[in-house]
Amino acid sequence: MIHEVYNPRLVLEIFIKAPPKRTLLNQVDATKSVYLFTHGRRDLETSATDALVANGFAKEKIFSAKADAVGNVGDYMAMLWMPPTPDHIKIQKITKVDTVKPEGMVGLWKGVSKEDLFTIPLK
Repeated sequence: MIHEVYNPRLVLEIFIKAPPKRTLLNQVDATKSVYLFTHGRRDLETSATDALVANGFAKEKIFSAKADAVGNVGDYMAMLWMPPTPDHIKIQKITKVDTVKPEGMVGLWKGVSKEDLFTIPLK
């Protein structure tokens, strides 16, 4: 029987060698919609929109996320992260949309599956 021993140094080495998630403009499909989640920080909406545009997203395709309407597969979610004092925007791609009964502030987004892509610093 093989026993594994927790080795914090090994964990640290793996973490350091992991490639950082970087914004690659060629990853962005500017024809797709982007749903911006401000988590109540409407004061950061303009700077978040500017950061998204600077990283390849089309300004006319950026929409404030609403609980009663969701995006489509292939669209993007942009979340100010981490609430309540975000310092970056987490970019995710919608991979699946299931029909669900709306629930609380999450609403219909409860049925959306997504994949993390990269982050953008919020300046």
